[in-house]
Amino acid sequence: MTTQQVPPGAELPHHPEFLWHNPEPKRHYQVVIIGGGGHGLATAHYLAKLGITDVAVLEKGWLAGGNMARNTTIIRSNYLWDASAGIYEHALKLWETLDVDLDYPILFSQRGVLNLDHSLTDIRDSRRRVAANRLNGIDAEWVDAKGAKEICPILNINDNIRYPVLGGTYQPRGGIAKHDYVAWGFARSADAAGIDLVQNCEVTGIDVTAGKVTGVQTSRGPITADAVAMIGAGHSSVLAAMAGFRLPIQSHPLQALVSELLETVHPTVVMSNAVHVYVSQAHKGELVMGAGVDSYNGYGQRGAFHVIERQMSAAVELFPIFARAHVLRTWGGIVDTTPDASAIMGLTPVENLYVTCGWGTGGFKATPGVGHQMAELIATGKVPDLMGEFSLERFTTGRLVDEHGAAAVAH
Repeated sequence: MTTQQVPPGAELPHHPEFLWHNPEPKRHYQVVIIGGGGHGLATAHYLAKLGITDVAVLEKGWLAGGNMARNTTIIRSNYLWDASAGIYEHALKLWETLDVDLDYPILFSQRGVLNLDHSLTDIRDSRRRVAANRLNGIDAEWVDAKGAKEICPILNINDNIRYPVLGGTYQPRGGIAKHDYVAWGFARSADAAGIDLVQNCEVTGIDVTAGKVTGVQTSRGPITADAVAMIGAGHSSVLAAMAGFRLPIQSHPLQALVSELLETVHPTVVMSNAVHVYVSQAHKGELVMGAGVDSYNGYGQRGAFHVIERQMSAAVELFPIFARAHVLRTWGGIVDTTPDASAIMGLTPVENLYVTCGWGTGGFKATPGVGHQMAELIATGKVPDLMGEFSLERFTTGRLVDEHGAAAVAH
């Protein structure tokens, strides 16, 4: 396990009065990015590295105040299909040096990710995925129940529970990062390069002339642009409708919670699809727990008692030591899901209008990879190899990338 740590006696960088500027938007940009979350900020960062800085990132609220601030920070790349493994492994390799690239601490902790098996079907699917991972050069192994206990000593592997632990997949290079620091690092980098980060600027329309995007309408006036990237996560279908086409995504609330601060007891990340809970322990000590997505469509960003009850009952079954932990706060994010539980990246029916969305519960872990690939797409107008199989066209050709099994929670 490797963890980026602050040297003993040292302090985290002093935050100035502002981390980035709050400029008034100009009337024209070379590139407009709709969405100031992790993916939008990462795209801006990598565009700057390609020498493109006449860019505006438009955020209707505050930077990284949506899903970037509401996720459970899990990072891994052990997906089944080659396309998924390719983009997530690309992202993971970027994560491993991202603090140096951003010159900012992101507290990336490679403590490993353990996905539990509770049935013979789970075991079969997990072993298949491990084999596929190894063919793609991704670190992965299958462990039995005792092996899972060695990785996470507080795990309950008794056979007298509803869903006994039979084993699981383990990726040692997986882990967590501090989501706020990641967002701040990308934002500071983009701002320093001269990119405008425009907060409280809601996009209310997308201008299209003769099949080509020409700009956007916003709550702070019209802005023309040579290219526009829609990076709005759960609201991407709303943005697409403004441009005159549909995206095959549904938006669902996804709830999570954290406990009070505790001593370090949980050494890794544990995920269980069968009981719909995934748990890690943050750097400060709180337990971070997520659940499966709510079955209904909506843009809610609040927790609910019935979901908390299910999460806690599942967590206490797997980790009896959590029985006396107190819930500190709950929240919800907006998960954009596609029919095959894989993302959409690339071109749209409108010329020079690009999109990335449909990341489901995998958005945070893909952040640097998405930004890097979207920047290349915008800069060249050509779809990068890692992005090719995630095109919008796959829903008409039938070449789906079905990752329901490897997504690790219910979509």
